[in-house]
Amino acid sequence: MNAPKEAVIRMYAAREEIYPREAKGRYATLRWACVWLTQLLFYGLPWIGYNDRQAVLFDLGARKFHLFGLVLWPQDFIYLAALLIVCAYGLFLVTTVAGRVWCGFACPQTVYTELFLWIERRVEGARSARVRLDRQKWNLEKIAKKTAKHAAWLLVALWTGLTFVGYFTPVRFLMGEILAWNLGSWEVFWVLFYGFATYGNAGWLREQVCKYMCPYARFQSAMFDKDTLIVTYDGGRGEPRAAHGQAGRARSGDCIDCSLCVQVCPTGIDIRRGLQYECIGCAACLDACNGVMEKIGKPAGLIRYATENALAQGWSTAQVRRRLLRPRVLAYTAVLALLLAAMTASLALRVPLKVDVIRDRGSMGREVGEGWIENVYRLQLMNTSEAPRRLRLQVEGLPGVVIVDETVVALDGASTRALPVRVRIPPGAGKPGSNQIDFTITALDDAAVAVSEEAAFIVPR
Repeated sequence: MNAPKEAVIRMYAAREEIYPREAKGRYATLRWACVWLTQLLFYGLPWIGYNDRQAVLFDLGARKFHLFGLVLWPQDFIYLAALLIVCAYGLFLVTTVAGRVWCGFACPQTVYTELFLWIERRVEGARSARVRLDRQKWNLEKIAKKTAKHAAWLLVALWTGLTFVGYFTPVRFLMGEILAWNLGSWEVFWVLFYGFATYGNAGWLREQVCKYMCPYARFQSAMFDKDTLIVTYDGGRGEPRAAHGQAGRARSGDCIDCSLCVQVCPTGIDIRRGLQYECIGCAACLDACNGVMEKIGKPAGLIRYATENALAQGWSTAQVRRRLLRPRVLAYTAVLALLLAAMTASLALRVPLKVDVIRDRGSMGREVGEGWIENVYRLQLMNTSEAPRRLRLQVEGLPGVVIVDETVVALDGASTRALPVRVRIPPGAGKPGSNQIDFTITALDDAAVAVSEEAAFIVPR
């Protein structure tokens, strides 16, 4: 009796190499416009100066974030939280309306994959040439092309890493340190870390980041409904498929089964199988299919942005647009508008002066000459604007209360200063124990810049 043959069951399917064909059309142009816009901003912002410093600088050492004329401190963390919430609601709104257009056009993974694919095509050739090059044995031509491609990838990746670090360490100082071979260990680490992350994600992992690593692909379905715009294939119009001009075969569908929609897909899916979580909504298949329809004399839109309801009920474009303003979209829009309004108003009304009053616990209330009572405080003054200021210190709350030390102090722009202050009251001005007093700090050049802080004045029992 023959023994049963052993079957090998693989728990992980090996990755099949994807060679995306270059797509041309309206959406490819829009995608490249997003690439140019995002990268001009990313690579260019660190080199823009403002008030003798870098315009956008996240100075972690000094605990200051410079955004042109705005200076944010650790106490302003609420604005970062608000910004993240605004971005989240913005993403929810865009996804509800138009699916994963963020992924397909502006996501950093998509942007850098497009850049790296552009380099790959220029060095190794079109899709068929890249497939042929990878299948042939190693020779001088293959070594030269692969070396040139990876060298170009590494240059872009390292420049990206350098730019990223340039947002935290002034980029001109960073370049000077590199030229002098005097770069700090942390700067070296983060340049290499971010550079090789870019090289690995955009050059090697590519669609695997979108399919397996990105959490957005997993929970996007919670934001989709039957009126969400997605890249869809009109099966009613396209099926059954047959090669264009095939003789002797009756056919009613417009799809000629050219597979160009599959060849241009950066994640390697066939959109004709319906919506799949791997689809990033880049519309490359839409451009490819429209080009084919134009060549064979058929109307465009076999693959198009549409909704499930539009396909099922044959809605016109105007009907689809009317369904965009549905309750979910209106709710997200209202919340987003309120958040933006609140954040804008808070920034506009923000007083560029912060004060903390700390009573010196090592020096309790004490009696000085002629029965006066003295308390010592430390005022932590913070000027959050770029302009230097002269500040007037005042105290009130008890009869005859005065500041013994100087009452006008200077404070540089975007700086802090700890100031010891002695406060006295005349005999009998306060009850034994704790008494409330109020410090008021006012800018001499702008009376609207004023802050009041409470403090406790201790009278010995």
